[in-house]
Amino acid sequence: MTEIKQILVVDDDKDIRELLAEYLTKNNFLVITAADGIEMDVHLLTTSPDMIILDIMLPGDDGFVLCQRIRQTSMVPIIMLTANSDELDRILGLEIGADDYIAKPFSPRELLARIKALLRRNFFVSTQNKEIIKARYFFFANWTLDTQNHHLLNINGDFRPLTGADYQLLLLFLDNLDRPISRDEICRALHGRDSFANERGIDVHLSRLRQCLGDDAKFPKIIKTVRGKGYLFIASVSTEK
Repeated sequence: MTEIKQILVVDDDKDIRELLAEYLTKNNFLVITAADGIEMDVHLLTTSPDMIILDIMLPGDDGFVLCQRIRQTSMVPIIMLTANSDELDRILGLEIGADDYIAKPFSPRELLARIKALLRRNFFVSTQNKEIIKARYFFFANWTLDTQNHHLLNINGDFRPLTGADYQLLLLFLDNLDRPISRDEICRALHGRDSFANERGIDVHLSRLRQCLGDDAKFPKIIKTVRGKGYLFIASVSTEK
């Protein structure tokens, strides 16, 4: 039997909360809702949702603040709801740890497709260690990746948990050390679709991973841009089971 996934919808618009609760429930999700960060925090004290749909414009702490706060303790997938014309909001949301975004007004069917794509990706990430990645630890450029706990540790003791998107992107590079990875491949790995391949979202994911690794795109030691082909992982890698 397929496990029912729980989704937390955080939006101050009652109509949107009710619409999403009804639509997602009909599509076999368990839905809880919150009107602001205070209600969200109350839910997170007693539940562990499989995904959070988080509006940016909220009373009190906005969606950016809440996303950063969630990321301090959890790597739960986050889809941010943004204003239709504000690209900066969408990019900032990705930079601070959101996994995806969708602009208002949106189609519930499109949101459902993105939810399913993210959940498939996270399922793939959670099982990839057993099915594809044979080592628990990867060592490269003074970093250690723990594939069981999804975090990085450097030689200075700097501990960095990875979001689902960051972890999936890093694994994509580590599983393809001998060739450049195209933008289309990155798009499919992160989103399960091709529509983002030419958007800034891919650049943000790459920039966020480089920043996490302390890698300079102009003078790379870990991820190099190969013009016309994509991106190549150039650091030497060793593993340990």
